[in-house]
Amino acid sequence: MAKDGPTSAERFIRGILPENPVYRQLLGMCPTLAVTSGMKTAMTMAGAVAFVMICANIITSIIRNLLRPHLRILVFTLTIATFVTIADRFLAAKLYEMSKQLGPYVPLIIVNCIIICRCEVCASKQSVLTAASDAVGQSMGFAVALATIASVREILGAGTWFDIRILPDNWPNWGIMVLPPGAFLTLGILLGAANWIGSARAKRTARSGCS
Repeated sequence: MAKDGPTSAERFIRGILPENPVYRQLLGMCPTLAVTSGMKTAMTMAGAVAFVMICANIITSIIRNLLRPHLRILVFTLTIATFVTIADRFLAAKLYEMSKQLGPYVPLIIVNCIIICRCEVCASKQSVLTAASDAVGQSMGFAVALATIASVREILGAGTWFDIRILPDNWPNWGIMVLPPGAFLTLGILLGAANWIGSARAKRTARSGCS
């Protein structure tokens, strides 16, 4: 029997913004910083993570009643590794240049804290539908985070978006934005903005509750 917990809809909605894996939970920082110099690499990584997370959550939920406490992390890791291998081989076969650009970061999805966390928090305790909804919501939240960071970095750093020129040719490019310092700078600014928006919403909610 599935344990009581948030419903499928609640899991889905929470993953996008209220419990965004990057902006709220601060998970998956390595790929977030490493692959967001451009939108193409960022969205390819988001797609690979979504595939692995959805498949791993579903399989974990199916076998949740067979899991043993002392073996559960090992089972999670082996399950995740299986789907990471599929994603990595697919990219190498169908999108070779993108696979080379992403380098070791696709195999490193195996130890991505977001996926292991969702297997532990949701998939190992709730139904397949709820686990799938949770994975889709968290995947969308991760994609939103990567897209916002990559958009800022690519537009300011190269004047393009998805390699399409959108700023005038004479617009000065901020070369630092496509370098590692630009990743930390952009993430810090967007994290601050997310926290400010969250605090402002909480204050408005508190005021409306008192009135």
